[in-house]
Formats: sequence, structure tokens, C-alpha cells
Amino acid sequence: MLSVNQINKSFGLTPVLKNITFSILANERWGLVGINGSGKSTLLRILTDNEHADSGTFSFTPSNLRVGYLEQGFEFQTGDTIHSYLDKRSGNFNHLANELSELAKMMVEHPDQPDLQTRFDHILAELETNGQSQNRLESTLAGLGLDHLEMDTPISHMSGGQKTRLMLAGVLLNDPQILFLDEPTNHLDIEMLTWLENWIKRFQGGILMVSHDRTFLDHTVNGILELNEHTHQIKAYKGTYSDYIQQISSEQEKHWQAYKDQQDEIQRLRNAATEMRSKAKYHKGGKTDPQNTDGFSIGFFANRSKEVIQKAKNIEKRMEKLLTEDKIDKPTRTWQLHINFGEAQTSGRDVLILEEFVIGYPGLILLQDLNLVLQYGQRVAFIGPNGCGKTTLLKTINGEIPPLHGSFRLGSKVQVGTMSQEQSEWDGQMNALESITRISNLNETEIRSFLSKFLFRGDDVFVKLENLSYGERARLSLAHLVASGCNFLILDEPINHLDIPSRSNFEQALSHFEGTILAVVHDRYFIERFASQIWEVKDCRIQVRENK
Repeated sequence: MLSVNQINKSFGLTPVLKNITFSILANERWGLVGINGSGKSTLLRILTDNEHADSGTFSFTPSNLRVGYLEQGFEFQTGDTIHSYLDKRSGNFNHLANELSELAKMMVEHPDQPDLQTRFDHILAELETNGQSQNRLESTLAGLGLDHLEMDTPISHMSGGQKTRLMLAGVLLNDPQILFLDEPTNHLDIEMLTWLENWIKRFQGGILMVSHDRTFLDHTVNGILELNEHTHQIKAYKGTYSDYIQQISSEQEKHWQAYKDQQDEIQRLRNAATEMRSKAKYHKGGKTDPQNTDGFSIGFFANRSKEVIQKAKNIEKRMEKLLTEDKIDKPTRTWQLHINFGEAQTSGRDVLILEEFVIGYPGLILLQDLNLVLQYGQRVAFIGPNGCGKTTLLKTINGEIPPLHGSFRLGSKVQVGTMSQEQSEWDGQMNALESITRISNLNETEIRSFLSKFLFRGDDVFVKLENLSYGERARLSLAHLVASGCNFLILDEPINHLDIPSRSNFEQALSHFEGTILAVVHDRYFIERFASQIWEVKDCRIQVRENK
């Protein structure tokens, strides 16, 4: 279905993609993984003609293959409604139906024009195909949590998450034969994720998708393409994401062992060569026996010295070969987050107490009858459908929204640290250095060292916050949490824009955090390893269960 051959791409003098070569067949579902900024989205943009490669080719078989592409940062047309957008994506069903009706009238009036019949048959065939998309429309909108919206709703009135899901619905309804999906799981709750997983499993075309959701990849793909940030090349691994992790772990272990063994051998040869040359110098001129000055002795030891020198040269040649043509490069280490929350002040036993709590907006109750106590050291994953009130509860606890009824209080010595989805409270004209200066007593050198642990290095610390990517904003939010010295973390989708290595490091840091955590999160892999307790929203109430 897709053949990619020797694609190269650079931005200025910075290489992004080198000699990218792979193919995708029907029923193959490939996950494209790599750290943020490694070129994954760039590759998808090239394959969908939204970006030009510097060199190399790619081709579809057949050439008129229907391509579906879910991109990040897509802009809808001004004035679009849900109906108008989906109608265009699914082949302008209404427009074709109206044209068919007009053609039928014209055929009655002009029965002697065969072109009208040809056009009529062509549109009828298109309508039959598009009609299948119309039949799928209801189930697709329901699966993506959009069925409650009126079809004439202006897209400009929708939330960012709803827009993303609408764009995904449009891609799926266009009856694609090959799919390119860039972060398809963003803004999907667990129920929607399950629906999309089942849809993908039924899809018989080819798929190449970028995702940082490890459970989603495990449930959907049958191969992983790893885009290496050092070589800028792709390597293919068959199997699920978990299979891929096992394979690269084994490869890395073998690589390190081979490198270590070669370094040991080089050192052994170096020592042997040094020893041989020392012996040669010792034997030179028969000086091992000062009493022997006859010609035979001098000649004997001189020849012996030449033999030893030759052995030393042979050893050095072997060593030189190991250092050049047979050299095993030292395995590269990726720059990763280094998060350490340090020792926070211990709070009282009860951290958060909700009593007869009701939250929402005037005329709209989202959550009610909340009588909950969150205790010190608990790690709570707060889950539920999108729009059920999870973020609203966090905002209410933070004092951003007043409760509709009831009360809540924080325990003694509780210091709250928050991480929101949008970071809208930030001054976009500030830079990372200035933002940390406001909440810490560190000097500039200390702050730069601190920010380097969150991958802000060199002039990165001077970039205005409004110009940071989503991933960079997420990393800076983590830096704010650590710098604040809090003992109660309130997190709203904390890992949404983190790549997989950063997610793993964040999980590890949370495992060492001694305080209390309340986190809205949909990443099932993260929940399984992080949460000690689950708060799940059902029927406007929160059900609590332990996470075994």
C-alpha cells in the first residue's frame, strides 16, 4: 500500500530524517515512536504532501489510494458547523443528493442526452458509497462522545477536545484505505479509547500512527517503527509495544556488553604492547648481561629485541583495527527528565475533606453528594467520561470556581501544587527562567541548572512561554511543581503532551513523592502503575475503589 524510499529532511543545518525506508501493507498497523522533536510529525506531513522532503520518494499502491490524515493543530474553516464539516469529509452527501434530484428532472425534460444518464449513474454510485458513511455517522459520533451535540452547532463554539474528536470522526468517516494518525488518543476518555481501539482492529487497511499511549499501542499495533533522535533513521520491530520494549532492552544490553568487552580487549592489547616494547628495550644490545660483551651475545639479544618489537607492532595493529573499522560505538544516552521532588513537609492525616459537596455551574450540576476524605500519601487516579466534571472539581478545590453546595477544607500543613491542562495562568511574555524566579529563592545559575533537569538548556530558558510547544509547557509545569515544594499535587492530565521516556520518568518521580496526589488521567498504563485508589465518576457521583 505504501513504499517509502530513502527520504531525507533537514531544517537548515539540522538533520531530522535520514534515509527513511519502510513499507506498509494491508492490515499492517505500525506505531511510530520517538522522543518529542525527533521528526515523527514531519514524516507524516511529508507522506501526506503537507511537507516536502529534501530527497527520496514514496508511492501508494494503487496510486489513487484514499488517504486519511489526522494532524495536530488542524484549523477548521470559518463558519463550519458539525454538519457541514462532516458532510464535506464524507463526500458532500447532501450536495450530491440535490444534484441527483436535479439530474432526474433534466433527464425527463431531455431524454435524448446520454451525458445526463452517465452523470446520473456516476453520482448514484457515489451516493451508495457515501451512504455507507452516513450509516456509520451515528455510531462514530457516539463512540467519540459527540452524539449529544446538535449537528448545526458551530465548530467555533466547541471545546478544543471536541474539535479534535470531530476531526478524528471526519477522518474515519471518509472511508480511508490507509491512515496516518498523529496523536489520535488526545482528549479521549477511557471509554472512547476502547471504542477507537475496536475500530482500528476492524480496519483492513494500513495504519501509521504516532502515539505516546503505551496501552493503546499494545492493543492496536502489530509493529513499531522507532525514529532514533541520534541517527535520524527508522528501525522496524514486529509485535506490540511491549514486545518492542523487550527487544530494545535486549539490544541495548547486548550493545553495552559488546562495547564493554571491546574496551576491555583494547586495554588488554594496549598493556601487552607496552610490555612488549619494554622487553624490547631491555634486550636491546644484549644489556641483560653486562659481563657479556662478545659479538654473539650482542647479536642474539638484538635479534630478540626485533622479534619482541614485531610482536608489539602486531598487537598494536590489532588494537588499531578495533579502534577503527571494527570499532563498537559507545551506546548513546538520550537526554531525559530528571525529576526529584525532594523532601516535602508532612501534612496532617486528612488532606482533603469534601462534605455534601456539589459542583458545577448555575443550572448545571456536574457532581453531587460528594462526601470524601483524601488522606496523606494516597495516590488517586480520577477518571470518568469527558465533560463529567473532573476538571471542574479540581478548579473548585483550587478556588477558581465556587461550589454549588456543601463545603470542602484542606488539612493542616497542606501545601498545594497544581498542574492544569492549559497553563492559562502563565504570562506568555515571561520566559522559563523568569517563571521559576518568581516562585523560588534560587539565583540564576542555580535556576539554569535546575531547568536543565527538565531539558531546558542554553538559550532555551529565554524562550517566551507563549512560544513553547505543548510538550515544553508540560515539562515547565513539572518544574513549577518541584520548585514549589508542595505536599499535595493536583494534576489535570499531567502526561498528555509528554513523550514515552518522559512519562516513564514522571512515573518514577511520583513513585518517590511522599505526599498526596489527586490526578485526572486517562493513560491506563500510567494508572496501573501509579494509582493506589481510583475515583470514578458515574451518574454524577464519585465511586471509590482501591487499585490492587
